[in-house]
Amino acid sequence: MGGEPTEESWLDAELADSFDEEYELELEDDLIPAALRDVKSRRTKSAIQRKIYFRELFRLQAELVKMQDWVQATGYKLVVLFEGRDSAGKGGVIKRITQRLNPRVCRVVALPAPTDRQKTQWYFQRYVEHLPAAGEMVLFDRSWYNRAGVERVMGFATPTQVEAFFNDVPEFERMIARSGVKLVKYWFSITDEEQQLRFLMRIHDPMKQWKLSPMDLQSRIRWEDYTKAKEDMFARTNISEAPWYVVEGNDKKRARLNCIDHLLRQVPYNEVPHEEVVLPDRRYNEDYERSDLPKELYVEEKY
Repeated sequence: MGGEPTEESWLDAELADSFDEEYELELEDDLIPAALRDVKSRRTKSAIQRKIYFRELFRLQAELVKMQDWVQATGYKLVVLFEGRDSAGKGGVIKRITQRLNPRVCRVVALPAPTDRQKTQWYFQRYVEHLPAAGEMVLFDRSWYNRAGVERVMGFATPTQVEAFFNDVPEFERMIARSGVKLVKYWFSITDEEQQLRFLMRIHDPMKQWKLSPMDLQSRIRWEDYTKAKEDMFARTNISEAPWYVVEGNDKKRARLNCIDHLLRQVPYNEVPHEEVVLPDRRYNEDYERSDLPKELYVEEKY
């Protein structure tokens, strides 16, 4: 029946909006162009049921909000690196981590190729300026490990520069740790066949073609070179102050949940007590009359 909406109906509507927001992201994975029907038949469905996935995702995102509040309240400093092969799912998990968080507390850094000026600077310099202040979380969507991966494999860095990087990076990360920053490093791992299927999806899907760069295509050709570079990187940069953690990424949904769950366990957060918020009554001025705005200022309501 009619009448004023109840508190329960408002809550249901808010929960539905949250679900729809995540479902919109999930639809990206389910839209299969006609040219890829055979690819879809070769792919296995996620091992986790959709209902369970959403339930766990929302639970973990609620914990991320608690962690954010604690980080802000205590002045904790957190840096998370996301590395891995192209199309391994780094962007998807970053989206889910930041989806409910305050961008003033948690920000994403995805740096473009260095400028000519930056190429003459100390290699780590352009990354240092993005490190967090007290009460901040910084997620690097690729990081200084570009030198150990794409720059090394594609010849953008000389062997001398690569060797200097490996000599410097352990001490650089120890300096970060000594300054009071928690540094967590993730490597997203997928199989050769899974990367091929994901690249085919991007090639044939107009909404995803922007994700595919010439460097991505080269990474297919040089799969084994990237594998050797990754193994060398692990061997030389897996330090106790900032160890590597490998996320199995073939199943996107499980990878997201596992990564978020693991990240939450790296931070010693607890729930921060909040004062009860009371919405104040609006003040009314009997002499005020709201003026009508010109119709052309309004966005056309096509939907």
